[in-house]
Parts: sequence; C-alpha cells; structure tokens
Amino acid sequence: MKILKKLVLFLLFGLVTLHAAGFLMPDQAFKPYATVNEKSQIITGVKIADEIYLYKEKLKVTLVESPGISIEKVDAPKAVDHMGDEVYLKSPEFIVTLQKDASISGMKDVKVKIEYQGCSEQGLCYEPSEKIFTVRIDTSKLDTKLAQLNSVIEKTTAQESSKPESALQKEQSQTDMIADTIKSSNFFVVLATFFVFGLLLSLTPCVFPMIPIISGLIISQGEGLTTKKAFVLSLVYVLAMAVAYTIAGILAGLFGANLQAALQNPWVVYSFAAIFVVLAASMFGYYELKLPDAIVSRVSQNPKRSGFMGVAIMGFLSALIVGPCVAAPLAGALVYIGQTGDALLGGAALFTMSLGMGVPLVLVGVSAGKFMPKPGAWMTLVNEVFGVLMLGVAVWMLEKILPYSVTTLMYAMLGLGFSLHLGAFSSVGHSFKKAFSTILFLYSTALFISVLAGAPSMTQPLGFLKAKSVVGSVQVKESKALHFTKVTSLNELNALLEKNRGKKILLDFSAAWCTACKELEEVTFSDPRVQEKMREFILIRADVTDNTQQEKALSKAYGVFGPPALIFFDKDGNVMRSKTIIGFVEPDTFLTHVDF
Repeated sequence: MKILKKLVLFLLFGLVTLHAAGFLMPDQAFKPYATVNEKSQIITGVKIADEIYLYKEKLKVTLVESPGISIEKVDAPKAVDHMGDEVYLKSPEFIVTLQKDASISGMKDVKVKIEYQGCSEQGLCYEPSEKIFTVRIDTSKLDTKLAQLNSVIEKTTAQESSKPESALQKEQSQTDMIADTIKSSNFFVVLATFFVFGLLLSLTPCVFPMIPIISGLIISQGEGLTTKKAFVLSLVYVLAMAVAYTIAGILAGLFGANLQAALQNPWVVYSFAAIFVVLAASMFGYYELKLPDAIVSRVSQNPKRSGFMGVAIMGFLSALIVGPCVAAPLAGALVYIGQTGDALLGGAALFTMSLGMGVPLVLVGVSAGKFMPKPGAWMTLVNEVFGVLMLGVAVWMLEKILPYSVTTLMYAMLGLGFSLHLGAFSSVGHSFKKAFSTILFLYSTALFISVLAGAPSMTQPLGFLKAKSVVGSVQVKESKALHFTKVTSLNELNALLEKNRGKKILLDFSAAWCTACKELEEVTFSDPRVQEKMREFILIRADVTDNTQQEKALSKAYGVFGPPALIFFDKDGNVMRSKTIIGFVEPDTFLTHVDF
C-alpha cells in the first residue's frame, strides 16, 4: 500500500512539474478527429497545438472491425524535413477513400483508427497514441473492388496508349513482343514459331512429370505391343494433351483467369494423386487396370483399340493437372487472346506449342514400346520401376497442397521401401542393381534425417550439418535468405509501393503450388550473385496461393495469368515493362536482365 501511494504521488508530482514547465498535456497537444463528407469519404486528422509537431512515419490511418469495407487510397498532406525527420508542423488532414465488397449495401458503421506520435519544440516527446472513431457510411456511394480495379486498368491502358510508339516498343516485355508477333505475322509463321517455343519448353521441368506417365501407359499395354502401336498411343496422348492446353488457354485468355490456380483446388489434386496411386498399384501387378467390357464395346467394336481411350483421357487430364507452367510464350498467347478476342489464331498457336512440347513425349513412348523387354523377370522389374515413378508423381502433385516436410518424408519412405525391395543389403544379385539400391537407400535415409532435423531438403538433405560460423563461444548460423514482404491484395501492394517510392522495387508473383516458383527460389534466388543484386531492390511477394477474389484482382491488375512472374518498378513507381520476367530463368539470365 505504501508503494502504491508513493507511485501515485510520483505521478502527480510529474504532472505538476510538466505543467509548471510549460509543457502541454497530451490531450492538449493532440486532438484527433474523424468525420464523413458527402462522398462517404472519411476526413480524419490530428489538430496540433503551437510548437508541436507529428512524425510522418508514426501517423497511420487504418480500419478496424469493418468487414467488407477497405481503404482504397489515402490522400495525405506533404510532410517537411525537421532535423532529419519527415514531420507535420501544421495540423495534418487525411482524405480516406473507401471501397466495398460487392455483397455490401446500405448504411454501415465503420471504425477508423488513427495512430500518431509527436514532440514539442521545447524538447519533450510524447508517447505513441491512438484513437478509434466510429463513423456511418453510405455504401451506395462507394466503388466495389472490381469496379475500382477496372478503372485502374483503364487508366493504365490510357497512359500507355498516350506514349509515343517508339517508347511503347522500348518498354515492351517479352510477353508483349510475343503477343505482337501473333498480331503482325503470317498465320503459318505464327504456328512455326510456337512449335519451336514448344520444343524449348519441353526441356523445362513442366514436362518432366509427364515422362513417367506416358512411359508407364505404354509399358502397361503388355504383350503384343509393336513400335507402331506405341507411336500411335504416344501421339494420342500428346494430341489429347494439346487439346486440353488449347481449351484451357482460350478460356483463360478470354476471361483473364489464372491458368494454374483454377485447377489447384485440394480436392482436385487429391483426386488426381489418387489416380496415380491406382495406376501404380496396377503396375505392381495387384490387378489389371482396364475399362469395363460394356464401355469398350460401345466405344469401339475392335477390342484392340480399347487402350486408346484411356491414354487419351490421361493425356487430357495430365495437361490440366500436372501443368501448365506459365512461360513467356504461353502468357503471350493469352495476352493476344485477351486483347483481340481472336480465339482461333490464339488457340492454334497454343495447340502447335503443345505439339512441340509433346515431341519428346512421343519419342519416349516409342522408345518404351521398342525396347520393352520380353515377359519375365526384367518385365516385372520395369513395371515396378514405373510403378514407383507413378507414386513419385503422386507425391510431386501433393507438394502443391501439403507442407514441404510431409512430402519430403513421403519421398524418403518411397525411396527406402524401393531400395529395400531391390535388395540394398542382399548378398546376391546384379552388381549394378545392388549399387543403385544402396545409393537410393543412403539418399532416402539422408532425406529422412533432414525431416527429423527440421530442415527438409531434396537437393541438400544434409545441408543442416554444414559448419556454422563461430563468434567467441557463441555459434552463429549465417542466413542469406532474402526477405520478401508478403501481400495478397491490391490495397496492400499500393500501400507498399507508395511507402517505398524513390526506391527500386521487385514484385514476385508466387504460390505454394507453383513448381516453377520453387525452382526459381532454390536455383536462382539462392545464387549468391543474384542475392547480392536483389538486395538493391525492395522485395515484395504477391502470394496468390489461395486464388481469392483479392488475389485474382491483384494478378489481373498486372496482367499476370499465373506465377512465377517478376515485375520491376523504377524509383518513380512506374512498371518497367521491358524488364518483366515470366516463368523460370537461370541465374545468369536473371543477372543480365536486371542489369540496370
């Protein structure tokens, strides 16, 4: 009790001392307020007394407990320099423009919070303060988020069209140039160009998961498979894949949809992963996977053709679920379709690009049919290998929705099981088989250990054992990871862009289910030279994993059809269109591209 009395007396003494010294009390120095004008904009600010100033960086206006209503923009007065800090020497007033979700209507109560901190010219600095006001808004006067987004896009388009033609050509991104190629070139030149694009894309990780699929489908045909039939089956698979790409691409181009996210719902991924598990089980000989005889008889009078339908279905589904990876050629075709509405030429470009991507798959399928061993022990082993590959594809798909540690553990268990099945510790067997199984066992064990250690990694499973730098008696692990500020909406991004005006900015569109994004992170962004260069930029990551309406709006505002996409802003906050990167790039290519 005595301590409490002393504390009260001390506080009273402090207040009296401040008053005697001529310092104002906080409620005398700062008087925050908030009202609403006829446009349903919030007018808020802080009235400050004489010889009082406010720090700009400490003054924030936000909404609290106001679902469906968000801040579109805040018009703020200009601050001045005061002893090295940006401050307000006069009472600042802010005009807060709001926007609403499409489902919001009528009069709504909105809570606006204003945070501030300031000092007296006489040398006293006050504690940070905040005040929450409740104001009533007529939501009929607010723009919906979608309408506001369209106005932003129209404004951007108008600004671009007002520039001289030469300037537009200089500022075109690779995607824009490809879209212009479709517009200005001969029909057959466009098809030939996109076929070459497809051949180049076939060398990327986007197509790799399809190799075990087509190989497994060919091998599963069993006895009597000729090279000719293997070629025809492979061609059917590729044609079905091309049709799927074309249809999905046309729809994405016309409606501006995220081509990848549309089919990344968990139930879709789980379902397709289950299909691969079922296929793997058939490869292991648990049962023979084929269509019911009743369906086969309706589809074709010739039972020998029954396999074509299954291959076509797998080709169609593989294109949609396993891919597609968004690369510059694909994005260019989608931009062209979106701008012109010409689904015929754009679709033809996508179809021929898909055929180019499928050429290696046809070669793989024909090889599988030509060199397929005769029935016996080798045939059993080949089936088992492709069964394991099918399970690997299933786990690869689950990476899109499951934590990395979980899928790494799955890979480890798959590798351990298969290595033991091959006889990693057996004293009999072919030396090559024993060597392979032993290496697979060691690698899978390392993966398992990395998961237990809390540092799962497919490329460097024992990387956590690297020596740590030592300072005195304390071990310090150097972290070279780049720090990205995450945003999921256009409002969040605009606030960051405004906050960092005057600095170079890199905006990275990414998603947890995006394979090429992971490759970009692990290969390119981990390169020391790239990391050194990227530290020149303010790094922002647009996370579009959940494909919400806000994330769709964010992608649409910058013409992104799917991740990965890297967009650069100059110091004035303008997009440097010629520097935009779509898809995965190697470290050397990245460094050459951002050398500005």
